[in-house]
Amino acid sequence: MRLSRSLAPVTLAAALLLSPPYGAASHARASDGKPHAPDLFGSACRTTVHGSHVVAYCHNPYVDTDRVSLHIECARWWDIDTDGAAVDAGPAMTVRLTGRCWADVGSAWVSHQKVS
Repeated sequence: MRLSRSLAPVTLAAALLLSPPYGAASHARASDGKPHAPDLFGSACRTTVHGSHVVAYCHNPYVDTDRVSLHIECARWWDIDTDGAAVDAGPAMTVRLTGRCWADVGSAWVSHQKVS
């Protein structure tokens, strides 16, 4: 039992000498030639169509501001397609986008642009 008490400080000193400094392991992984993970960006948008009206809610969970815009393609050839005004969705922000056709909606989508 006395032998194990005398080896404890030696074992601890050896472990401290052999372990790399804090951050050295992560630095070694970052420079191993592999590309780093892409920056996360983009709002999550939920779009609903009710008759000729379109509503989209976009929530941005990330740090960078996302400039979102609603685009609507109307089903009838004589109906005017629309591109809504761009709205900035800041970090942790939810924005509401609306638009409509005179008659039926063919398709609707939201575009995203990173604000520098």
